[in-house]
Amino acid sequence: MSEQERKKTPALGGWYAHYVLAVLVIVYVFNFIDRNILSILAEDIKADLGITDAQMGFLYGTVFAVFYAVFGIPLARFADVWVRRSLISLGLLFWSAMTALSGFARSFPVLAAFRIGVGIGEASASPAAYSMLADYYPARLRSTVIGIYSSGVYIGGGIGLFLGGLILDTWANAYPVVEQAPFGLKGWHVAFMAVGIPGILMAAWVRTLREPQRGISEGLVTRDHPAPWSVLRSEMLAVLPLLNLPGLKRDGASLGRNALAAIIIFLVATGLVLLTGNVPQWVAIGIGVYVVFSWAQSLAARDPATFAMIFRSKAMIFTMLAFPTISFVTYGVGFWTAPLLLRLHETSATEVGVYIGLGSAIGGWLGVTLGGWLGDVMKRKHPAGRLIVGYLAVFGTVPLVLVMVYTESLMMAFAMNLAHHLFSAAWPGIPPSTAADLVLPRMRAVAGAYYILVNTFIGLALGPYFMGQLSDGFRAAGMDDAAALQTAIAAAMGIFVITLVLLTLAWRHLPKDEASRLQRARALGEDITET
Repeated sequence: MSEQERKKTPALGGWYAHYVLAVLVIVYVFNFIDRNILSILAEDIKADLGITDAQMGFLYGTVFAVFYAVFGIPLARFADVWVRRSLISLGLLFWSAMTALSGFARSFPVLAAFRIGVGIGEASASPAAYSMLADYYPARLRSTVIGIYSSGVYIGGGIGLFLGGLILDTWANAYPVVEQAPFGLKGWHVAFMAVGIPGILMAAWVRTLREPQRGISEGLVTRDHPAPWSVLRSEMLAVLPLLNLPGLKRDGASLGRNALAAIIIFLVATGLVLLTGNVPQWVAIGIGVYVVFSWAQSLAARDPATFAMIFRSKAMIFTMLAFPTISFVTYGVGFWTAPLLLRLHETSATEVGVYIGLGSAIGGWLGVTLGGWLGDVMKRKHPAGRLIVGYLAVFGTVPLVLVMVYTESLMMAFAMNLAHHLFSAAWPGIPPSTAADLVLPRMRAVAGAYYILVNTFIGLALGPYFMGQLSDGFRAAGMDDAAALQTAIAAAMGIFVITLVLLTLAWRHLPKDEASRLQRARALGEDITET
């Protein structure tokens, strides 16, 4: 950024910062419209392509999540050295195009390929947005601001359900005979096109945002990187299997250790394939885990300070594991609620889309915004105070979700969907803001990507799939479709026991690790200039 552009950087928390926040919320809305619309389309896609619940969970979760997480690593590193608004704009353009192209899919593999494209594109958004917002607002508002940004998850998810259901029923009523529809399109084809095309136009708006001075919010101004594209090239090569090996050797990383990790991952993935019979799920997860290990190896060799600030902080490790276990439940429940209600009750996709969509949008917006605010309030009372929101999320989600899935009243289910989002959506602002507090400004996007990576693998890649796999298993044991899915959702919430243990461990270590941040960074050789 030039000196002239630096002088145009708005004051922290001013009106322009609010404008940028509003635009980035809209970007995140588009992100989750394109991602979550698959939920309301699931029953039609299953019938049309002849696939199972586990395959739908794989399509929504794993195939998207692995590429989202893996490409999030180099794109986040790129966000730490390049123009963040431009990266978000290009990513929005790409994932919107991939969503629109999903409307042309006529087979499971083709649809999966386009979902991979959506995942790669969407990986560009949040790490860069976290970093931008951290420079537009003071640190004391960090959780609140990221909470507001994260409301796009629930607004977008709700709009996706509403639009998807409306388009499905409207198209079916207009063209009850598929052969008479334009180009033989079905409702789910049209839905993908309808939500993808507007995002292409939105990308031009995002490109007009001003880029803030990196590190200005903490008085730790970071110099511009002289060769950002070489960073992207190096980071991309670091996450591509086989192509990563020369780089690892050049950086001084152990190829023997890398090979040992690959063998262990292969053996574990093979065992899981034999256990579940699902080859694509565990091959994808295995590749993703190997890529993450290789990236961490490469990061340790190329940027040991960033590696140590992330991977040698117990507070960071436990926090970044605790919240994704909540995400395991929320992603699964978020995806399977609409299909469950369509199986349980005499209702239409439009009705479910409207009530579940609005409930998720309103409840999620309130939950994530209030959760972020509460996190900042509690942070001022205790260094680890933000983690209280995680406990509230667990104890509020369980009873309300159980009522939602087992009630015989459709209206009660709709009400409980809204109510549980007040708790299940309260936490997303907490881990990114905590990660930003534990690292230096130049490391924020990578720390954010690390959180997104763990959250994506545990939450998105495993949550919907695990519930779908359980549902298929319960159905094979004699349950009907609805009862099998009910039981799967209820059983999956047992992971919250692990959540509570991890939150308690994070609480124990967070005050010390945050207080020693600059001291640890200097000990690692960082040249820190405070202004």
